[in-house]
Amino acid sequence: MIVSRRSSMLLAIAAGLLMLSLASNRLPGVADQSANADMTLQGTGATFPAPLYQRWFNEYNKMHPDVEINYQALGSGAGVKQFQQGLVDFGASDAAMTDAEMAAVKNGVVLLPMTAGSIVLTYNIPGVTELKLSRAAYAGIFLGKITQWNDPAIAKSNPGVTLPDTKITVVSRSDGSGTTFVFTSHLSAISPDWQKGPGAGKAISFPVGVAGKGNPGVTALIKQTPGAVGYVEYGYAKQTGMPMATLENKSGAFIKPDLSSGQKALAGVQLPANLRAWITDPAQADAYPIVTYTWLLCYKKYPDPKTAETLKSVILYGLSQGQTFSAELGYIPLPADTVNQVTKALAQIS
Repeated sequence: MIVSRRSSMLLAIAAGLLMLSLASNRLPGVADQSANADMTLQGTGATFPAPLYQRWFNEYNKMHPDVEINYQALGSGAGVKQFQQGLVDFGASDAAMTDAEMAAVKNGVVLLPMTAGSIVLTYNIPGVTELKLSRAAYAGIFLGKITQWNDPAIAKSNPGVTLPDTKITVVSRSDGSGTTFVFTSHLSAISPDWQKGPGAGKAISFPVGVAGKGNPGVTALIKQTPGAVGYVEYGYAKQTGMPMATLENKSGAFIKPDLSSGQKALAGVQLPANLRAWITDPAQADAYPIVTYTWLLCYKKYPDPKTAETLKSVILYGLSQGQTFSAELGYIPLPADTVNQVTKALAQIS
């Protein structure tokens, strides 16, 4: 009996030392699993939908304390890469994975558009609170062909507004970004010079300007740089109180970014069977011109069936109750037919 107690004590000490060792080697930046969480899901990816995803995951955890979802908003490029390498349970990207990118994932890929939003041009022009930019003007700005805020191409669309002769400083993303992919895909659609020059991609070389990491980095640079202009996600600009330019759309109308104009852009989109579609230049007369879906990246086959079932439960929450948080955080609730398509696609995950 004495030997048994002593053995139990030694085993308990050894187990404690092992737990301390594991804790000391925990990956930096990954939140600790809560004491009562039986399942932890790890995700990495886009900063664009991060505020909404974090809200979903927090609310889901309140209802299911045994499930914790840790999401690191490191950019779409990092999301795709870590997902391909099998380092996470799910990824997230504003640029849907290409066939070539999916071919590198041995357990298969299911792309799920979970929300949508607008990309806006936010600026820092002292004394200017309302700004209209034509397609030619904002393409010219990011190409480096329009360099002063009082350029005639900008002044023409802003009668009665006193525009300063301040130098324009373009701010772009330094990280691999789905937001960059969506914005540069739009520029490629409206500007032959952009299409032939920088082109579209998650990480490209902008002709002019400076770069910041993520929406926070871009916003910080704009705030501290008079004359700066850059692209960020609408919800982020809304939450931080940044001014947003009114942009000319395909029909020639100047449209403010808001929930209604974003919904009009989505209304003309029919998602294909693979749920992968890009809205590079919506044709609706009252649609905001830069709108995108953003995707969760899931494996078709998970080693642990419990992980697959838990993730599907979290996704179903995002498709149902989770959509009610969209508008207040600056996102576009998914149309009902899109929700139905995504829900059916969950059957591919096991």
